[in-house]
Amino acid sequence: MALAALVLSVIAVCLAAYAALKPTESAPAQNTDSAQPADSAQQPDEAKKTVCSAVETVRKGVSLNTNLAVPGGPADVAGNLAVAANARLSLSEGGHYLLARLSPSTPDELHDAVQRFANVLLDIGANATAGLPISDPDQAARLRDADAISKSITPLCA
Repeated sequence: MALAALVLSVIAVCLAAYAALKPTESAPAQNTDSAQPADSAQQPDEAKKTVCSAVETVRKGVSLNTNLAVPGGPADVAGNLAVAANARLSLSEGGHYLLARLSPSTPDELHDAVQRFANVLLDIGANATAGLPISDPDQAARLRDADAISKSITPLCA
């Protein structure tokens, strides 16, 4: 019974991740059409507020989902898989979310820092999905980079 529950949990997590990450044919056209006028008309102050708000949202989401306790404790295999999947999704989706919130009007220094932060989050998420533990030296370096870049964004958003 427990094995069946585990298999169903893994399948559900995989399907949820696939659905969340699968691009749809109509999504790029809709996003491009609706974002283009706003981006071209957006002023630097408004762009800064937008991207700084997005950074704060991503920081909260990543912090929350990478520090979740497994509901059933260490022996809860399905719970461990679900927590790990949420952490990976928060990193990957957080990176995509930040990149989507950047606009040509975003001040250059902030734009570059947020773009670097987003790309490091994507790298961490992709490598975690590939099974790389945080104890791996390269993954640990990415985590340190993400933390340093995140800290460098704080004064830019002040």
